Amino acid sequence: MISNTIDQEIKQAMLAKNQAKLRGLRAIKAALLLARTEKGSEEVTEEAELKILQKLIKQRRESADIYTQQGRADLAVIEEEEIEVINHFLPKQMEKEEVETIIAKIITESGASSVKDMGKVMGLANKELAGKADGKLIAEIVKTQLA
Repeated sequence: MISNTIDQEIKQAMLAKNQAKLRGLRAIKAALLLARTEKGSEEVTEEAELKILQKLIKQRRESADIYTQQGRADLAVIEEEEIEVINHFLPKQMEKEEVETIIAKIITESGASSVKDMGKVMGLANKELAGKADGKLIAEIVKTQLA
């Protein structure tokens, strides 16, 4: 599990005085700790950890885009550094072509024929591609293939 590695990585980043890595690691640790202590939460699975990390990356990408639009490159760089650190703990992301092939297979197997079936296909695709591809990319490909 990711949480076991985080503490060791934090110690190494502190010793190396690597502030960018330390910020990213602390963000991961805080998000995982929050997920564990939420009221009514059960044991956080590895799949749940991956979803949390993807959410952290999505938040940082959105922030970086906003900072870039506002001409605050200094703040955008901080977000990008944290994205790099968090990406280190995610499985390697699939190429667009690989995702297209898997989605085409899912569409065929599920019998989806139009954009009306997008919800069903998205559910299956997100389940199969969890942690391996960006949700935005998956949605874009599903929409294109069903159109």
